[in-house]
Amino acid sequence: MFSHIMIGTNDLDRAKTFYDSLLSTLEVRPAKVDGHRIFYFTKTGVFSVTKPINGEPATCANGGTIGFAANSPEQVDKWHAAGVAAGGTPIENPPGVREGAGNKLYLAYLRDLDGNKICAMHRMPS
Repeated sequence: MFSHIMIGTNDLDRAKTFYDSLLSTLEVRPAKVDGHRIFYFTKTGVFSVTKPINGEPATCANGGTIGFAANSPEQVDKWHAAGVAAGGTPIENPPGVREGAGNKLYLAYLRDLDGNKICAMHRMPS
């Protein structure tokens, strides 16, 4: 439902290693490098990580979350494990089912290496 999402990093090589590992669990190919940015292209959108072009340090968005779609609860678990193994920080509850507003979701949350809040989500059948 998005055209692209771009977040900042202070270390592009470190971010590429982290996101290549993390997103490979969702069947996303390794990033394409374009100078000070990396791009992950899928049929549903583009995720990018960049060194800030204004020369100031990258910071995470307060209250922001970037969600990656997963095909199954097992894929969410793999995503979470890969993220932790690559240096991400587990936050909130462990991966699992969350219910609300008539929806049943299987979710996992992490902070990436620069503090951005990210999650993997699988919509469970009703």
